[in-house]
Amino acid sequence: MANWHLAQINIGRLKHPVDDPRVAEFMNNLDVINAMAEATPGFVWRLKDDSGNATAIRAFDDELILPNMSVWASLDSLKGYVFKSDHASFLRRRREWFAPMDDLPVLTMWWIPAGHTPSLDEAKERIDHLGEHGPTQTAFTFHPTFDPPT
Repeated sequence: MANWHLAQINIGRLKHPVDDPRVAEFMNNLDVINAMAEATPGFVWRLKDDSGNATAIRAFDDELILPNMSVWASLDSLKGYVFKSDHASFLRRRREWFAPMDDLPVLTMWWIPAGHTPSLDEAKERIDHLGEHGPTQTAFTFHPTFDPPT
């Protein structure tokens, strides 16, 4: 497992632009959420710009789609952060800020060699693969997951 890390990208389509007061609570807590991720055992890397988050990064034609990409030492470390930390309270409230997405998978994960930093183009290829083929070793979600390559 030490030779492989887990890359993940989750995307969301905001219901309103990032400067709209209706998404202010989410936007105002990004630094806290990101710091929580970085302090989680098994955290390796996350996508961010000079502001410290990724909300200004546009990877899709739709300006309201925000990317959140990170790398983790293991699937268990990512699950611990997502479901067992204070992050889970924000996850439960996602419908307050984000619209349903039927056109793209919200979460896409894949194994990468340890030390590799995934690009947004790589992540978009994995999103497309998951959308076209469903979960496979190439791109998957929490249900089902796949072990790292041997």
